[in-house]
Amino acid sequence: MDPILRHYNTDNAGVRSHLRQLLSHGALKNTGKLLIYPPDQGFEHGPGRSFSMNPDAYDPFFHFQFAIDAGFSAIAAPLGLLDAGAHEFAGQIPFILKVNHGHSLHKNYNQAQIAHIDDALRLGCIGVGYTIYPGSTHDTEMFEKLSDLIEQAKRSGLLVIVWSYPRGEDMKIEHQTALDVVAYGAHMACLMGAHIVKTKIPSKVLYTKEAQDIYPKHVLMDTLTQRIQHVVDACFSGKRLIVFSGGEQQDVSQIYEEAKAISQAGGHGSIIARNCYKRPRHEATDMIKNLIAIYTQQH
Repeated sequence: MDPILRHYNTDNAGVRSHLRQLLSHGALKNTGKLLIYPPDQGFEHGPGRSFSMNPDAYDPFFHFQFAIDAGFSAIAAPLGLLDAGAHEFAGQIPFILKVNHGHSLHKNYNQAQIAHIDDALRLGCIGVGYTIYPGSTHDTEMFEKLSDLIEQAKRSGLLVIVWSYPRGEDMKIEHQTALDVVAYGAHMACLMGAHIVKTKIPSKVLYTKEAQDIYPKHVLMDTLTQRIQHVVDACFSGKRLIVFSGGEQQDVSQIYEEAKAISQAGGHGSIIARNCYKRPRHEATDMIKNLIAIYTQQH
């Protein structure tokens, strides 16, 4: 843990204390690896699409208790969900307040800020999360709002996790996970001052013409481990914590393969929710136990 903390030496005592708290909690404590549980898809995709296959998940308490029982490092959730359970679960797991959100009723590649630093402090959070969409017509506004949030959060001793998801009106879905695009978005988040970056698993696709010319000559990208290593390199050579999205519900074997590649490439873990609560609780618990074993073995 101490080698990681040394990468944040310019931050104040509050930030470093909260970072130590995050790295010291859950089944992966003191390994330098993280498992973060982000149940925000009710806002992003709607309650029926998110929870109807597991009705227990309509209840905010379900998410707190599952994250605690499964051994997650933290729970990252919208204001209303944290408000509903913070009093009951305070001190049992670190809270991260996700302050902005988008929705799927129309696609404008933007997010609205629905919570603030004062909310995070009131709820006893260790940090805040914020999503940016590099490549959208709204990205300049998102960058400026994130800049203000980072300044306020650091002054208040809070961690900042940036969900960096390149996307936009001119970008096809398959380009959102292109290797050059994922690495670019992750690097932007680091340059803006993020303590932790969340991004997607990169594919073999290359989006920009410039990357198509340069990457085959200079970047190893044939294997998943090599591609994740490039994204880790983009995060200041791994001097910023980077966790990878679990994405849409998928077969557990694929989840395990991604976790092995993340760990082998020097990534710091997974931020996963849909692949948990869309499964029966016992199946999700077993899956998380196996993920913990993978990250522990690779430590």
